[in-house]
Amino acid sequence: MTQPLRYAINTTLDGCCHHEAGLPPDAESMAFWTDELRRSDTLLYGRITYELMEGAWRRPESGDWPDWMDDSEVAFSEVMDPMRKVVASGTLDAVDWNAELIRGDVVDAVRRLKEQPGRGIALGGVKLPATLAAHGLIDEFTFVVHPVVAGHGPRLLDGIRDQIHLELVEQRAFRSGAVVQRYRPLA
Repeated sequence: MTQPLRYAINTTLDGCCHHEAGLPPDAESMAFWTDELRRSDTLLYGRITYELMEGAWRRPESGDWPDWMDDSEVAFSEVMDPMRKVVASGTLDAVDWNAELIRGDVVDAVRRLKEQPGRGIALGGVKLPATLAAHGLIDEFTFVVHPVVAGHGPRLLDGIRDQIHLELVEQRAFRSGAVVQRYRPLA
């Protein structure tokens, strides 16, 4: 039995996945993302997403969270900070922040990662998820669709050549107008 690989990301109506393209986070969306983290015990990122998340959510050396964080952001950080992180990168020499580096054949490495014991692997980013989806490795897709048309930026699962048929298993709306859509691949 392999542990599930779950891809979750914010996206705009036109599929833009840039971290600044959607609505600003609020307490409701941060609570959702905190609960999403709790479903897994490993985070899987490419270099860009790892560096972005580390810059925003790693506990500072002082031990005190920055003043800009509200209670919902602190709760998110307190779940994310101690989690195991796996980073797929051909350019980084080393990682820290409870992280390990994978190099070479990322598809094979992720297959092996899924075979390890655990509650699940939370996958984030743009390029790495497209590669893993193309190889049928993602067990669940969660999109938080924001009521925004970005018009430009990195696109959701850009580069996938073959169709992936999905079944909607959950849908719910936030007060902001963003909608959570959770899918599983059809067998």
